[in-house]
Amino acid sequence: MDEIIEIYKKQELSGTISQEDFLERVGEKVNQMGGLCDTKTAAMLVAHDLGAGDTRGEGAGNEVQKVADITPGTGNVRLIAKVMSVFPAKEFNRNDGTIGRVANLLVADETGSIRLTLWDDKADLVKTGDITVGQTFQISGYVKEGYSGVEVNIGNNGVLCETDEKIEASVASTKITDIKNGMGDINLKARVLDIADIKTFNRKDGSTGRVSNITVGDDTGKIRVTLWDEKTDLLPELNINDSIEIINAYARENNFSQQVEVQVGNRTILKKTDKEVDYSENFTPISDIIPGESYSVKGSVSGIGDRRDFTRDDGTENSVSNIYVSDDTGRIRIALWGEHAGLIDEVDIDTEIEIIDAFSKSGFNDEIELSAGNRTRIIVL
Repeated sequence: MDEIIEIYKKQELSGTISQEDFLERVGEKVNQMGGLCDTKTAAMLVAHDLGAGDTRGEGAGNEVQKVADITPGTGNVRLIAKVMSVFPAKEFNRNDGTIGRVANLLVADETGSIRLTLWDDKADLVKTGDITVGQTFQISGYVKEGYSGVEVNIGNNGVLCETDEKIEASVASTKITDIKNGMGDINLKARVLDIADIKTFNRKDGSTGRVSNITVGDDTGKIRVTLWDEKTDLLPELNINDSIEIINAYARENNFSQQVEVQVGNRTILKKTDKEVDYSENFTPISDIIPGESYSVKGSVSGIGDRRDFTRDDGTENSVSNIYVSDDTGRIRIALWGEHAGLIDEVDIDTEIEIIDAFSKSGFNDEIELSAGNRTRIIVL
């Protein structure tokens, strides 16, 4: 109670509201927040609503800081930030035999984003749905170096109190060229280049899963993005050339292609954005192609082979055909697999064509060739 009266006096509110009415409003604010803030923070919010200039108090622990200024040595911190992503709460066993609860949020202000780790009673607010994406909070906690970098931890004595204050939230983006295997907390703005069909599969526990892929690009390159389970429901909303934002994804190397991919799971946000992302395809001169890499080439059809249908060892049917493509630097054979095999019926000699994301290898007589499979896009110009 003394802290609340001190805030009332410090902000010189006697000419605006009586002390009794101020205390009443503080109680209403606590009830309104449903337990999301303590009485001191509620008093600060009420004073702010009444037009008080500085409701933050004095001392290093009370000064509102920007996300960009938070470092591992910051210690106690107070900030105002918007919730960008909410991760499910989890339970764990402590050494003393009690059960703890923990949950994580990704929050941001106009200077950047940071992870919040909520413990016990604060983590329960995620489980009950009291914390959702888009809310803005006054936050008070302590900074530490976490598993994924610097984070703010909020225990039962910390502050997580919703506020009506308007802020512009900015999540730092990772460029595609900087994405490496094993990276987490990837935030990416990119343009949709290709959308694959959704496939179902059976897990070891007998449940059915869903998976699909999109290819996205920015001004530094392109990368394959894998969407799992309910995240595949987002695909009907996407179109080629849409600009999207991916928040809190992780990178993993594909065991088959040895290419690093971005993974979108249940903790990841994928949404359209109105901010257009620049991308232009990087076409490699045919003479510069070496085995063991993925390339995009463009040129004219300079040879057309026959189509061959065959049965795989697993009993499934497949097809393959071949064309040759030439540019100003050379000529290369391209093997067209599966649905691409029918391309030979659509093109003629001198047809202009783009082959995007085909894999190079040594073929007949050790000549380099490109293999166009299900990850390859072909555009007839």
